[in-house]
Amino acid sequence: MNTLARPLPAARVAAPSRRRWLTPGRIGLYAFLAGAALFFLMPLYVMVVTSLKPMEEIRLGNLFSLPVAPSFDAWVQAWSGACTGLDCNGIRGGFWNSVQIVVPSVALSIFLGALNGYALSFWRVRWAGPLFAILLFGSFVPYQVIMYPLVRTFALVNLFGSLPGIVLIHTLFGMPVMTLLFRNYFASVPGELFKAARIDGGGFWRIFFQLMLPMALPMIVVVVILQVTMIWNDFILGLVFAGGDHLPMTVQLNNVINTTTGERTYNVNMAATILTSLVPLSVYLISGRWFVRGIAAGAVKG
Repeated sequence: MNTLARPLPAARVAAPSRRRWLTPGRIGLYAFLAGAALFFLMPLYVMVVTSLKPMEEIRLGNLFSLPVAPSFDAWVQAWSGACTGLDCNGIRGGFWNSVQIVVPSVALSIFLGALNGYALSFWRVRWAGPLFAILLFGSFVPYQVIMYPLVRTFALVNLFGSLPGIVLIHTLFGMPVMTLLFRNYFASVPGELFKAARIDGGGFWRIFFQLMLPMALPMIVVVVILQVTMIWNDFILGLVFAGGDHLPMTVQLNNVINTTTGERTYNVNMAATILTSLVPLSVYLISGRWFVRGIAAGAVKG
């Protein structure tokens, strides 16, 4: 028999091995993430359940227990009845003061930062390098170092303790970071687009408003989140420069919590704290996915 005529056996194809999902490394990663989430969410849980309890239940000392009869009376008291010194109208006045401070401060700092980043990226400005270095150096100077000179300067020009004064302070302190972020973002834009716009007759302002600013929407979302968070959560600048009639929400929250008269109402304190943090938290939750996208887009070139 001719053995060469026999057909060769079919090659055995190894079955693909099933991927194990519960590997030791993955289990350890999930355990770490769960522990980190629990660590950061536990204070929020305590704040929420405490704000829903009456003081009689809080005095029992059951910190982690759910409220027996949940009530929003503490929230109403914190918003419209808590004492912030001699005034017992709650923190709603501080909320509107913070809105009046945040809106123009965010708009001005973003506009000026985008304008500076655009000019430094595409236009050959004289002494642009040294000016940019000085601007960045100013962002690393602590507030406390220049607080007294700023107070004296603003007092001389009649801006100390006024709404325009605190808006100007936040705008000035926000410009270095805003300029850096927008400069890095515009540096990632192809230079051919700018050259084509110049050939078509576009000038400085037309290219900025009609081409560059619409393209920078992801970075605008990033800086809005950053500025709203920083300005809304600011305490020391609002305390020093806002004046008694324009105190932001954080300063009034401090006055509510650290009051030395009457009973310590922990449920009202927790409710006031949550109300104060709702605005930056809401801004981040609504536009958080744009935050990562804009940061990644601005990090392509330095």
